[in-house]
Amino acid sequence: MAPSSRTPSALLDFLRSSYPSAVTPSTSEANLPGLSHELFPKTSYTDNEKVETSQWLTTSSRLATPDEDEAKHAERLGSLNIHLSTRTTLLGSKPSVADIALYYRLAPAVKSWSAEERTGEHGYHHIVRFIDFVQNAPLFALAIKDEDKVKIDVSDVKFVHKPLDAKEEKERKKKEKAAATAAGGDRKELLSGKGRGEEGNKASKKEQARDAATRAEDEAKGMVAGEATQPSKKEKKDKQPKLQKQAPKETPFSPCLIDLRVGHILKAENHPNADSLYVSTIACGDAPGTDNTSEYEGQVVRTVCSGLNGLVPLEEMQGRKIVAVCNLKPVTMRGIKSAAMVLAASPRLKEGEEDNHKGPVELVTPPADAKVGERVMFEGWAGEPEGVLNPKKKVWETLQPGFTTTTGLEVGFDMGAVPQLQAGEEAKKPVGKLVTASGGTCTVKSLGNAVVR
Repeated sequence: MAPSSRTPSALLDFLRSSYPSAVTPSTSEANLPGLSHELFPKTSYTDNEKVETSQWLTTSSRLATPDEDEAKHAERLGSLNIHLSTRTTLLGSKPSVADIALYYRLAPAVKSWSAEERTGEHGYHHIVRFIDFVQNAPLFALAIKDEDKVKIDVSDVKFVHKPLDAKEEKERKKKEKAAATAAGGDRKELLSGKGRGEEGNKASKKEQARDAATRAEDEAKGMVAGEATQPSKKEKKDKQPKLQKQAPKETPFSPCLIDLRVGHILKAENHPNADSLYVSTIACGDAPGTDNTSEYEGQVVRTVCSGLNGLVPLEEMQGRKIVAVCNLKPVTMRGIKSAAMVLAASPRLKEGEEDNHKGPVELVTPPADAKVGERVMFEGWAGEPEGVLNPKKKVWETLQPGFTTTTGLEVGFDMGAVPQLQAGEEAKKPVGKLVTASGGTCTVKSLGNAVVR
C-alpha cells in the first residue's frame, strides 16, 4: 500500500482534461482551493466548507507522498475510511475539487490493493466505494477511459461490516463526552462527601432498619405498660427539618478560571474572507464529541481564527505547539466559527502611544516535550477553570492585563496589573510563571516585558 507519487502539476493536467474551460494553462496549484465553484457552478459552498476543502487537499497531497512513514500512512487511510463511512463525498454530498484530487492520488494505490485490503475485515471498504463513485458518477463526469479506471467488483466483498448508523454514532460521542464529564464530577463529589454509591446506600438501609426495630421495641413496651400506642396529633405534625442544599462553592476570581492548554497546530491557512486572519486547525486534547470540535486526520480538533496574518509568517504557524485559550465563548469571524484563541506576545505600548497593529508579534511556546491538551497554569494560582467563560462577566478582559513576559523571556502573570486582585495577602504574590502541568515553563523568542494576549 505504498503512497502514490503523483505531482501537483500532473493533478492540474488531469483536471484540465475533464474541465478544460475551468482549468486553463494559467491555473496553478495555489488556485486549487478555489476551483470547486468553477468545476461545479451550481453548487454553493459555505466558508467552513471552503476551509474543509482546503484541508482535504492538503491531506490528499500527504497521502501521495512516497516517503511517508508506512504506519502514519495507514493511520491516515484509516481516518479517511471512517470519515467516508457516513458520507458520499468528502463534504458529505456536495462535490468538490478535493474529491477529484483524492481520487487522482489514491486510485493507483487502490488498483494494487488485494481483495483483502479492499473489502476484508480490516480493509478500506469506504475508500473503495468512494473511488468507484468518483470515477463513474455523472456528478463528476471525469474524462477517464474504461481501461484506466480502477476495476472494482462490487459483489466481491470479503467481510460485511455492520452499517454505521449516524444516530448511533452521534449517541456514542455523546456518551463518551458524558463519561469524560462524569469522571471529573465523581472526583469532586467524593471530595465533598457526596456520591457514596452502593456502599452508602447499603449503610443507609441498615440505619433505617435499626431505627424501625427500635421504634417497634418502644411501642411493645408501651403496650405492656398500658400506654397509648397511637401518636398524638402533635407528633403527627412533627416533621424532620429538611437539609438545605449548600450553594455550589464559587471558584475565587483568579487567572486559574481561564482554561489554558498546550495545542498543536496541524494546519494553518489564509482566511478566505479576511486578509488579516489565519484559519488554523488545532488539536487541544478534547474528548470526542466535545462541542465546537471536529475530526481531522483522526484527531479531535478546533477551528481557530487568529489576527496574525502579516504579523507571523504562515510557515511558522504550521505543525507547531502553542498555548491556546480554550474556554472563551466561540465567535464567528467573517463567516468561520472560531473556538479558541492562540496566545501571542507583542511590545508593551508606552504612555500616549497608539497601537498600529504592525508588530512584532511572537507566539507563546510551551516546552518541546509538553503533551497536546496538557493543562497550563500560572504558578501560585491553583484552581479549576470555568467550563465556558461568561462574556458578561468580562473575566478574560479583566485578567488579560496581568499576562506578561519577563526580562528572562518567560511568560507570567503580574497581579499588580489587575486591580480586582489587589486585596490583603494576595497583593504579596510575585509574578507567577506560566508552566505546564508537568513543570515546564512557557516562553517567547525575544520580547521581554511584553503584553501577552
